[in-house]
Amino acid sequence: MELRHLEYFVAVAEERHFTRAAQRLMVSQSGLSASIRALERELGAPLFLRTTRSVELTGAGQALLGDAARALASVRAAREAVAAVQGLLRGTLSVGTEQCIAGVDVAALLARFRAAHGGVEVRLRQAGSAALVEDVAAGRVDLAFVALCGAAPEAVRLIPLVREPMVAVCRADHPLADAPQVTAARLGGEAFVDFHADWGTRAVTDRLFASAGVDRQVALEVNDVHSLLDLVQHGLGVAVVPLAYTRKPQAAELRTLPLADAEAHGWQVAVAVPADDRLGPAARELLSCLDAAPAGGREPGRILQGCSKVR
Repeated sequence: MELRHLEYFVAVAEERHFTRAAQRLMVSQSGLSASIRALERELGAPLFLRTTRSVELTGAGQALLGDAARALASVRAAREAVAAVQGLLRGTLSVGTEQCIAGVDVAALLARFRAAHGGVEVRLRQAGSAALVEDVAAGRVDLAFVALCGAAPEAVRLIPLVREPMVAVCRADHPLADAPQVTAARLGGEAFVDFHADWGTRAVTDRLFASAGVDRQVALEVNDVHSLLDLVQHGLGVAVVPLAYTRKPQAAELRTLPLADAEAHGWQVAVAVPADDRLGPAARELLSCLDAAPAGGREPGRILQGCSKVR
């Protein structure tokens, strides 16, 4: 089994399209298809269900994908380790993040890293925390900044960054706007604006209301913080969000209400890394650029000034 075959297989599995995979890899489609057929012959099983419109993984393909991605990640890390010994830092760094994560300014961190290590190609994937930890476990990203509610998969270790309280937000003319604080029970009859189920903030809020025995109606689901705040500002619902989100310009006209029963359900932001610490030099260097202050006392966005080059 050649590494090239695994690389081609993973590309097709991720793109769900042979032409796009060939373009991504900058190889001919005929050569790509021939490599996939060779891999299928060696394994004795078809890996893809091909139609004129789509490409889907078979059961055998799904079984292979995780191990193939991890194998490629290990090879990439080995190559980068050798380069680091030679005084170079190069290769690819794949980072995942949930939107508007607290505890680290991801854009500033990546910019500082790239300025120090121009030979490393930086890739960024933005998604919900649940999807991102699976990406880390499968080796599709090197590390991810997540807000995971509950335990991580066995293949992932979480390094805590910061914990933020959850608060309620509503319009300035909402009946609850002047309340000194609210409870889950008091909010139970409201229409809610919230994120999709794989967002860490949604999981925290769901758990908060479930623990209080309160059913709530999520009337509008969104995929970004700005839309959520805009919808609340237009009176389409209330929301429960991490305190960090209330620092956004769109939240300036909203009322922020402490949640009396939210103490046990904070928003825990962490860096997700492989549990076996299978990190290449580029990923380790990025981690070294994070502020080393204790997680509980970290100010959002604080990053170490030094992001020194590997010597």
